[in-house]
Amino acid sequence: EGVTSIGNSAFYNCSSLTNIVLPNSIISIGADAFNGCGNFKYNEYDNAYYIGNNSNPYLVLMKAKNQSIASCKIHPNTKIIYSNAFCWCSNLTTIVIPDGVTNIGFGSFQVCGFLTSIVIPDSVIIIDDAAFWGCSSLISIEIPDSVTSIGGGAFSGCSSLISVAIGNSVAYIWNST
Repeated sequence: EGVTSIGNSAFYNCSSLTNIVLPNSIISIGADAFNGCGNFKYNEYDNAYYIGNNSNPYLVLMKAKNQSIASCKIHPNTKIIYSNAFCWCSNLTTIVIPDGVTNIGFGSFQVCGFLTSIVIPDSVIIIDDAAFWGCSSLISIEIPDSVTSIGGGAFSGCSSLISVAIGNSVAYIWNST
């Protein structure tokens, strides 16, 4: 308890790792922190897999059940959408992120080509790099005042994007280098 962040590649390729108990204090998990941990025992809800702890087994949305999903109701107790969680879910058209999510991870919705709208709640603080990269059907987005940082290339390749409203608290919009 008390851990707030897990860095990039922290448990990368730990193929024998089957379970991890995350504290409720977790705020961010770096890209690739759990990549290569193919034996995880996930908790399921709607069209996604989660990890967490006994009091909140849905703390982190790790990934979509498969890339062909058209919708996903994110569990209301989710705090983090892990990197690449919905990457290449090309049939996904809309998604509502529940209030309570604080971090939209690296490439979370990357190349969701039919995603036309997304609601970002006031609880989100960080929109990580490439979060919506390649969402070519996304028309508009409203970044709430709670967001303080937008990662590099977060909306790169969103060729239909005609309206972006950025909240007053955004202190950093990183470039895509």
